[in-house]
Formats: sequence, structure tokens, C-alpha cells
Amino acid sequence: GWVRSVRSQKEVLFLHINDGSSLESLQVVADPSLENRDLTFGSAVEVQGKLVKSPHRMQNMELKAKTIRVVGPCDTWSFPLKMKERHPLEYVRQFPHLRCRNNTLGSLLRIRSEATAAIHSFFQDNGYVHIHTPIITSNDCEGAGELFQIEVSGARASAEKTHFFNVPAFLTVSGQLHLEVMAGAFTHVFTFGPTFRAENSQSRRHLAEFYMVEAELSFTESLQDIMQVMEDLFKTTTNTVLSKCPRDVELFHKYVAPAQK
Repeated sequence: GWVRSVRSQKEVLFLHINDGSSLESLQVVADPSLENRDLTFGSAVEVQGKLVKSPHRMQNMELKAKTIRVVGPCDTWSFPLKMKERHPLEYVRQFPHLRCRNNTLGSLLRIRSEATAAIHSFFQDNGYVHIHTPIITSNDCEGAGELFQIEVSGARASAEKTHFFNVPAFLTVSGQLHLEVMAGAFTHVFTFGPTFRAENSQSRRHLAEFYMVEAELSFTESLQDIMQVMEDLFKTTTNTVLSKCPRDVELFHKYVAPAQK
């Protein structure tokens, strides 16, 4: 994992190491003789030792290290993230290759991962066939006209004025039309993939790219049939996220959206 903190004392060396699997880090207790100059905040390490019950209230387990190997050193002076600092999101977004090490964004991505898996699991468990609907399409599904058009670039573009597919092609705004056709063969279908909107808005409520869950059902008798699927999907996904990512969710309730629980 990666070193989140280093504390060297006369008789003991403490490290906190995080491998990205959860918000919590693992405390490593080692002999000070195992410390070297490359063992710094942000460095990647491989630790071998014995997992034991921790005497401290803050953690259940700790690792008594026998060996510590620095896999990838980190120059703390040039490294943009600093130990024990709570960096604002505007700051960490300047470093796309490191921002996922930030607690808030790390928690967000773990929650998204579990929610995605729960959505797929719900549909699969309820007999839905997963359809990969096209990303490049000639359909303007919602008739809004706000689409990203596919164009050829470079020397070929200037030589050929025709469309790549001989018809205008766009990034999809929805897989709905394809799903409606598929529902005529498979009864219950869903898709969960990227969709694109070219609305000229920079607000948080208008995304140029996002992932959308869509489903189609044949032989429904009432609107209640569809609403029940939506309610069950929402409850299943929420329960999964709350049970599998409790610490990540708590971080959001505490720091990002207080009083929104």
C-alpha cells in the first residue's frame, strides 16, 4: 500500500498504510532499525509481518513488521499532497493522477463501485438480460438536438467531406430505443452505460458525460409494475452501499453533506 503517515520514536516506528480498499489505514508497528530515508509519506511499500490484536481503541488489528521494503519512493517536497492536511477538492483536482488518493474522492469512487455492482446484481437476480447498447448511433433518442456529432479529423477530413458512416452519427443520449426493440425478444432487459449530452451549460445539473441505468419490461399491466421495479432497485442499491461502505458513507454525512443522512 501507500504510506499515509510516519511517526518515528526512540523505541518504535509507527506507519499507517492504505491500499485503497477502504477508508481505514492499517497501523504498522516496527523496530526503528527498519526505517530508511525513502520511507516517507506517499511512498509505496511492501510490509511483511504478523497481524495481531491492537491494544489501542482506534483500531482492532495492527501489523508487527518483520520487513519493510520501499517499492516506490516519494519526494515529499514535490509531492502535492501533504500529510495531515485536508486539501480542498478544487486543489486536488489539479492533480488528476493523484486525486483518487484523497479521502473524499476515494470514498466516492468506492461507493460508486459498490452501487454499480448492486445495480447489475439486482437486474441479473430478477431475470433481466444485460444489453450493451451502441455508444455511436444515428438516433436522436429524445429529439432535443443537443448531441455530440462524430467527425473525422486530420488530413482525411479535409479530403473527404462525407460523413464517416455516410450518415450523421452521434454519441448516444440514451439506449432506450434499442432496449425497446430488445424487450420484444427478451421480455426484461436493461443497460447501464455512458450517455452524452451537448447542452451548453457548465452547471452541476448538466453533465456532458454520465452513466445511466435504463430498463424495459414487456407484459406490464400497470404503471405500478414499473414503479415497483424502480423502488426495489433503489432500496437494494442503497442497502448494499450502506452495508458495504459504512465508513465511506459516514465521511460524506460528516464532512460533505452534513444533516443530509
